[in-house]
Amino acid sequence: MKKNRITTLLEGEKKLLIAYYMPEYPVEGATLPVLEALQENGADIIELGIPFSDPVGDGPVIQDAAQTAIRNGVTVKHLLELVQKARAGEGCRKVTAPILLMGYCNPLIAYGGDCFLHDAADAGVDGLLLPDLPPEEAEDFLERAKSFGLTVVFLISPVTPPERIEMIDALSTDFSYCLAVNATTGTSKLAGAEGDQAVEEYLKRVRAHTRKKFVVGFGIRDKARVEQMWRFADGAVVGSALLQHLAGAASPAETSRLAGEFWRSLR
Repeated sequence: MKKNRITTLLEGEKKLLIAYYMPEYPVEGATLPVLEALQENGADIIELGIPFSDPVGDGPVIQDAAQTAIRNGVTVKHLLELVQKARAGEGCRKVTAPILLMGYCNPLIAYGGDCFLHDAADAGVDGLLLPDLPPEEAEDFLERAKSFGLTVVFLISPVTPPERIEMIDALSTDFSYCLAVNATTGTSKLAGAEGDQAVEEYLKRVRAHTRKKFVVGFGIRDKARVEQMWRFADGAVVGSALLQHLAGAASPAETSRLAGEFWRSLR
């Protein structure tokens, strides 16, 4: 597999701060300005949601954002067009940060498997995170994705046994994604000393059974929590808190300003 932006980034030792954003949220036309603002304010990887009507891993904030994105015209095709524009600097400063698409299998199957992989790579996508793709059934998809130069990321949860952590670590192309808690996105379950201790023990267990890097997401809302995750993992993902900060924006320019403001607060 040829190196993509994610592979190159992970060769360094920098702790990563990864942004999750739902395209065209909360207003149409916001995507390109937001991508620019996130990159300019220190997002190491940008994770773009593929809106779907039945997002089993997402909490109310991302579910609502997905419905807004759908109303604002986001389809898989449109999303890939936005990535292509971002890479070309059309409508924003050129986006060079790695872009990871997070979504569910149904829209990709409807688009056409190899057609999607080809078009995603051609648009400038670097990788994919598909929560409902079982690792045990992913071998063919994984090899096809690699042939297009795409990283594939698999999920680890607090109840994943050691032997399965090792299997997921081996399958994930460059890194794995750890759910901080057994919950949907945006959860408040991380609050409190008891939760902190449980997460610390869990991430130490993941470290003991992985060779590749791993990042942590779900419920990470502020700088203090980001720094806590950096102590035990290679990166932290912030999504629902970003979307909540953008929810009241009335224009693409305001959305971009708020995105930059929030992202700076995490650094």
